[in-house]
Amino acid sequence: KATTPRNDDPKHASRPFDNTRNGFVLGEGAAMFVLEELEAARRRGAHVYAEIAGYASRCNAFHMTGLRPDGREMAEAIRTALNEAKVNPEDIDYINAHGSGTKQNDRHETAAFKRSIGDHAYRTPVSSIKSMVGHSLGAIGSIEIAASALAMENNVVPPTANLREPDPECDLDYVPLVARDWRTDTALTVG
Repeated sequence: KATTPRNDDPKHASRPFDNTRNGFVLGEGAAMFVLEELEAARRRGAHVYAEIAGYASRCNAFHMTGLRPDGREMAEAIRTALNEAKVNPEDIDYINAHGSGTKQNDRHETAAFKRSIGDHAYRTPVSSIKSMVGHSLGAIGSIEIAASALAMENNVVPPTANLREPDPECDLDYVPLVARDWRTDTALTVG
């Protein structure tokens, strides 16, 4: 299943990392950014929300729509992005998860965080904004970057709404139900 049959209950339909989740909720939205060299932005006195320090992506041929349960490809992308950014895994203060609300993806992602940043994954708050805005497919990456930039600017980690009964296989700190004050200098977004 991809989409949840709970769409008639929009306030509770999207439940990433919850044991009762059963698919994602389609959403709409967009975010736009002005990207420029950091020094150029500083020279002109621009308000800098965040610096994109590293980037990576991966694909696999494991299955047409399926993901490896061990999170290997996502973990490789995370490690590559961290290396490009010259950031140690222990420096990550917050992870903005893809968190689609499908059992396969949420478990794959949990495994990828553990595989890529080790024990630090257990000490790092993780949340999914899709629990509040749904999955806008092609636009969600930019929306998640915006949420990460605001988390860093305001030192508040957004919650994973509707996370009442955590999936035992998704055993990280997924910031259930309520936003959390949390100093965030470095965020990882995997949308």
